[in-house]
Amino acid sequence: MSVYSDASNEDLCDELETLGWYHYDLSRHAAEALLLSNGGDGSYLLRNSNGTPGCFALSVRAKDSVKHFHVTRRDNVYIFGFNEFPSLQDFVSHFANQPLLGSDAGTLIVLKSPYPWRVEEPSIYESVRVHTAIQTGRTQDDLVPKAPSLGTKEGYLVKQGAIVKNWKQRWFTLHRNELKYFKDKTCEEPIRTLDLTSCSAVQFDYSQDKVNCFCLVFPDRTFYLCAKTGVEADEWIKILHWKLSQIRKGR
Repeated sequence: MSVYSDASNEDLCDELETLGWYHYDLSRHAAEALLLSNGGDGSYLLRNSNGTPGCFALSVRAKDSVKHFHVTRRDNVYIFGFNEFPSLQDFVSHFANQPLLGSDAGTLIVLKSPYPWRVEEPSIYESVRVHTAIQTGRTQDDLVPKAPSLGTKEGYLVKQGAIVKNWKQRWFTLHRNELKYFKDKTCEEPIRTLDLTSCSAVQFDYSQDKVNCFCLVFPDRTFYLCAKTGVEADEWIKILHWKLSQIRKGR
């Protein structure tokens, strides 16, 4: 195994950031949730594996399941299966040709489309940043790390219980990197505070027998929430996506 210096690690991260489908430290569980909920057959993404520099996992949706394949980078060469690619561009070009992969079950998987990492920021927050920049004479980029509370939201959602899988209405508030839920709007003390810096994914969910559902994936639990309308659920997902993208940018 190669030994990576801090400089080579930094170069590696800079190189991989040019990929629109590199998902950093997305966990195996979160990758499966993303691809099964939002991806299609043949959707794929690249993520870090085992926390070791140069070790990655290619997660691919194959119909109703997700398969994971090892990718390594050694001495600036990307190794995938029996193939070696001398540069990142060669590696990417290989996927542009929609190659076939063989699974353990003997079936063939066609790599059809990369699953993008970046999610557009909701336009409302972009306009707020522009307006604030004009008022203060600073640039939009200056404001991002110094104004983490721009995206705030509150409202009632129906939440599934952890042990008894019943559904109860709770009042939710989103401020900075904290999502809190209360018994109702009048309560001052939250039932629980969720730290979004530990959240790996948020997306629509179709596994529950309810409509307008979405879920937040944490290391120890996945939270299932339902909104009154599809539009409201979409608003929550967009602002939570934006929050997670800001957290990742700040790391």
